[in-house]
This record gives sequence, C-alpha cells and structure tokens, in this order.
Amino acid sequence: MNDNVLAAIDVGSSKICTLVAEATPDEDLRVLGIGITPSDGVKKGMVDNIQGATAAITESIERAERSSGTKIVSAYVSISGNHATSLNNRGTSTIPGKQRPITEEDIERALEGARDLSLPTNREVLHSIARFFVVDGQDQVTDPVGMYGGRLDMDTHIVTGSVTAIQNLTQCVESAGVQVEMLVFSPMAAAEAVLEDEEKEQGVILADIGGGTTEIAVFVEGSVFHTTVLPVGGYHLTHDLVAGLRGPFSHVEELKLQYGSCMPSRIDAEEIVEMEAFGGQRTKEVSRRRIAEILQARIEEILEMIYIDVKRAGFDDMVAAGLVFTGGTAELPGLIELSEMVLRMPVRTGMPRGVHGLSDSLNSPAYATSVGLLHWAAAEEGAVNGNGNGNGNGNGNGNGNGHGKLDLKMPGVDLGRWAGAAGKWIKTLIPK
Repeated sequence: MNDNVLAAIDVGSSKICTLVAEATPDEDLRVLGIGITPSDGVKKGMVDNIQGATAAITESIERAERSSGTKIVSAYVSISGNHATSLNNRGTSTIPGKQRPITEEDIERALEGARDLSLPTNREVLHSIARFFVVDGQDQVTDPVGMYGGRLDMDTHIVTGSVTAIQNLTQCVESAGVQVEMLVFSPMAAAEAVLEDEEKEQGVILADIGGGTTEIAVFVEGSVFHTTVLPVGGYHLTHDLVAGLRGPFSHVEELKLQYGSCMPSRIDAEEIVEMEAFGGQRTKEVSRRRIAEILQARIEEILEMIYIDVKRAGFDDMVAAGLVFTGGTAELPGLIELSEMVLRMPVRTGMPRGVHGLSDSLNSPAYATSVGLLHWAAAEEGAVNGNGNGNGNGNGNGNGNGHGKLDLKMPGVDLGRWAGAAGKWIKTLIPK
C-alpha cells in the first residue's frame, strides 16, 4: 500500500467492515474503499469459529480491495468481547538529586512501572494509555519533560485481554492475508470518531452497542478513566422479540429494523403489522406497540447496567456531557428520548466524523468503530492530526498495545517528540 493509505478492519458479531482511506492535505481522511459482509464465526465480540470468521474477514477485505483498487498489506483491527478488562495504575521514576530536568528516559521508567502488573500468562496488555503525570506531588501535569523534580509519577489506564482471544482474532486476519498492525479496543476506536474534545474534558460516557455486547468508555478531564464490557447487545433485543412474538429470528430482525421503537407511548395502539410465523406457512398480525414494549424493557435494562457500572466505578457525578451512543442499535427510534428520561442526563447519537469520499455510506453510528480505527491508524502513523492525536501532530499522542506499540493518549500535549523513542523501547518489554 502507499504510505498515505490506511486500512481498518472492524470485526464485530453482526458485521465485518473493512475500510481503506488516505490522508489528505486538509488533515481529513478520504475513504477509498469499503467492504462490508455479514459476520460469521464471531459471537459476543469473540471468534468462536476460526474457519467461519476467516472466510467472512477475507470476503470483507477482498470487497474493500476491489472497491479501492488497493492491495491491503496491513490493517488496524478492532477487538471486543467481555474478555477485555481494565484498571488504572501508577508508575514511578526517581530523579537522583533533583539536579537535572526530567527526560524522556524518566518517563519510560515510569511507564515500565505502570505496566508492571504481574499479569497471568493468559492475559496480555492491549493498551496502556497515559492520563497525566505528577511531579513531586504537583498533580495533573500534562508534559513533565524539562521540569525539575525528584519524583515522577505517571497515571495510566491499562486495558488487558485474553491471550486466546487475541491469538484467535490475529490468526483469522493473518490467514486472510493481512498483517495486524495493531489491535484497538472497540470503544476506544469509536471514541476517536464521535467524541468532541469538550465532551471528554467535561466528562462523558461512550456506549457502543454491538451485536452481542455493549462496550463502555468513560472520559474525564480529557482522558479515559474507565472501560468495561456489558454482556448484552442488539442481538438480545431481537431474541426478546423472537420469544415475545414467536417468529423466526431473521424475520423478527427485519421487523425490528423496520418498525422498532422503544417508546410505546408514541405509537398508536391500533397500529398493526404483519409478521411471518415459524415454518413460513402463514403470516400473523402483531401490534406495533407490543414490539415497542418488548424493546423498551430490554433497553431500560441496558441503561440500568450502564448506570450501575459507571456509578460503581465512581464516575456517575463526573459526566456532565452525558452519554453518547454508537453501534447499529443507536439508531433505534426513541432511544435518545428514553435514555434521557431514565438517566436524567444529556444523550446523543454518535455519528462518525472526519472522513469524506465514500463517507455517505458510513454516515451511521454503526460505523463509528470502523471510522475510529482509521483515525487511530492516522494518529499512529503520524499521517494526519485531524482528531488531535498523532506522533508529533495535534496533541502528539502515540497509540499502542501489547503488540509492541505505546499509547500516550493525553489531552493537549505534544508527546510526539518522545513517543517514538518510547515506542521502540516498549518493543523490548512486550514481544510481538
């Protein structure tokens, strides 16, 4: 691929989406090709059938290659599933005698301490994201290089994943003929595409509702403070309709997309729609309000799970910007209104930004993770600073994971001048 061409593969439970894009002089991304296929061999965000997943990923890649006229060699790939866990940790570096300014090497030592988690052999670091520094007790320092002090602390948000899940996903992508450049946790990718800097600063929850899971990322004071995975997603809505309406899954899914709502009070009680019965021998009539009642119950459960998780993590009073939904279910009519009623906070739909070209095809919250992967790739490659993330561009944030790259996702800081050196150093710490 051309040096300015980037590729992203979003591997989800419902679809596989491969995007090819190039950086443009206006610091935006121009989409060159799209390949979307139904997912196979992926359940609740994790590969459960190597052959099926590989075939679906291969088809998606080939469609994107034909669409773009580009051969995809490597790509940034989303990873999701409830195997992913996170924690906040602090690493420390001591500066002898306080007789010299803090250097990049001091930061590297602090990062090494933050990542020293004594993980079991079945866990691997996906992301270690710098949040802020503390210099001799001075909190919330954004860039300590050049400052004087005797003690440097580095606060990080660390996401870990199952080695098995990571290996299975990597095998599927590489069996499709593409090298995995980096694995990116899905809500982190989606955040890159839809969140405003002001929202991150004031505190915001991102909820990415996938097919089998809902993945949460909480941003406070410009940085990610909490991520988690809830074991419920769009498929659960459809399964509820299958049980409540007694119809085949594929037809009920179409019914959900065409007539679904989670605000039954907004639907005429007399409105009737036809649906296919099991066996396909006949149709039957169902109340559209009944469909909405079933969907409302499950959405309220998801909202309750989000609130409980954020409250348990201690951030319920720190999210003034409210909640942003991504994923296909984010387009369910009534979701925003119901969510604001239940949660009593601002709620909006996260639409992908910062791309053009074939972007009309991606103008949906269902593609937030896919587009976010492109932004993540551009930041990592230093190709564009449109979202303020890049090695020496915008906020100068270097991104990375346990595959040998470093995350320095900090607001308003030019860390690019030392992220490259730290990235090389971290490769010796975590083998690829």
